[in-house]
Amino acid sequence: MSRAYAALIASVFSLAALPTTASAQCYGCYAPPPPCVTCYRPQVIPPQYRTVQETVMVEPGRVIAHRTPAQYRTVMVPQTVMVAPEGVQYERVPPQYATRERVEMVAPARTYYAPVMPRCGSCGY
Repeated sequence: MSRAYAALIASVFSLAALPTTASAQCYGCYAPPPPCVTCYRPQVIPPQYRTVQETVMVEPGRVIAHRTPAQYRTVMVPQTVMVAPEGVQYERVPPQYATRERVEMVAPARTYYAPVMPRCGSCGY
């Protein structure tokens, strides 16, 4: 009886090892196939950045005052006369600007769940 029982078990294992129509192209499939379950896996989108150019003031505008001395001339040998009085001239220096770049985040990192394609068309696994 034990030999018949061992032969029966060996024949069951040999039939299970043979490929069926359901498992001809993929491994681990069983007939009848279980219902396909859609699996979801997390997908990560990295953060997105952009470069922004902006104009910044490097040096503000200013006014520089220059003194001009009085001017004298000798009209006759013994006499000196002032031709122009002492004064002030103003020089205006415009502000200096430059363009600088900075990086800013447009969108933070995001995680979403996307359906995963089944590996086997007949059984869903």
